[in-house]
Amino acid sequence: MKVTRTALSATFLAATTALATVGAHAQSSVTLYGIVDTGVQYYNNAASGGSVIGMPSLTGEVPSRFGLRGTEDLGGGYKTFFVLENGFALNSGALNYGGRLFGRQANVGVSSPYGSLTLGRQMNMSMYVLLNADVIGPSIHSMASFDSYLPNARSDNAAGYLGKFNGFTVGGTYSTGRDAAGPAGPSATNCAGNVAGDPVACRQYTMMLAYDAPQFGAAASYDVMRGGTGASAPLSSPGYTDTRTIVDAYAKFGPTKIGGGWIRRNTSAAVHSQSDIYFLGASYYATPALSFDAQALRYLLRETSNSTLFVGRVNYLLSKRTTVYTSVGYVTNSSRGTAAVAAGGSVGAGQNQVGVMAGIQQRF
Repeated sequence: MKVTRTALSATFLAATTALATVGAHAQSSVTLYGIVDTGVQYYNNAASGGSVIGMPSLTGEVPSRFGLRGTEDLGGGYKTFFVLENGFALNSGALNYGGRLFGRQANVGVSSPYGSLTLGRQMNMSMYVLLNADVIGPSIHSMASFDSYLPNARSDNAAGYLGKFNGFTVGGTYSTGRDAAGPAGPSATNCAGNVAGDPVACRQYTMMLAYDAPQFGAAASYDVMRGGTGASAPLSSPGYTDTRTIVDAYAKFGPTKIGGGWIRRNTSAAVHSQSDIYFLGASYYATPALSFDAQALRYLLRETSNSTLFVGRVNYLLSKRTTVYTSVGYVTNSSRGTAAVAAGGSVGAGQNQVGVMAGIQQRF
């Protein structure tokens, strides 16, 4: 009888342990999150003449969005995850990112001690490489004035990998059809890809190598996208390519962060073009609630034009979730330059431009 009780106790203990293990492995969570950000902007010398006053549709300090993020623990350091993230225009409620329901991200993947594998629409390495060095980010006055792809660097139909090892980050994406949306907005070019019998149409690959230490870091990326028949100019043929190389770095000194870099773009299409963006900026936290950002950018479009942009921004946290801010930008254009001071704005050719925005942002 004693043996029987011992056997039953051991069986019960094993079963309880197994159920507890399954429960631990099955732990999962889904989070609703978002940012609501807008304000009122002003800029002069619009392409149509005069000045513009109103609410922007593309971005404030950052673009407005909401999303769902879920994870499930599989045990042994493995997890599955998904992200569904919508981007919208707060001034009208319209969908941004080419009218996609989840235009910022729509993907599922598996993470492990060896990195994460992601499938679906996702941020590619041209976005990840700028996260630490670009102190202004996707703001109303930013490098988006020179290259609208940079704050919208995402790929449809993509497989991505991102791994972190002792301070190093290695990443890459490969897309069989980089853009499945119609040509509405700066991030949509109607280059769907997955074309039967054409192994290169609308393909894209990006790659990145970065190193981050407690007080400094550096990163480099390479991005190649191909055109497709019927896609928006200039990539209207599978034989055309658009390539970006980005190198940047940053350093921290107490409450101050300095970041800068270089972006080279080569477009090989019916007409070849080459451009460079140089940027240098700094952020300073005067108090935990008050911070100042500044950045200077130089844009050179070979044998065509050049522009220079200066940006200053002040942020004040009313609470952990609510920030008020003001941003000021000033852009100078050469005689054929057409870089606008505000994302999504316009300017008369060869004219200089001042832009100002005051806004409020709430996170949830």
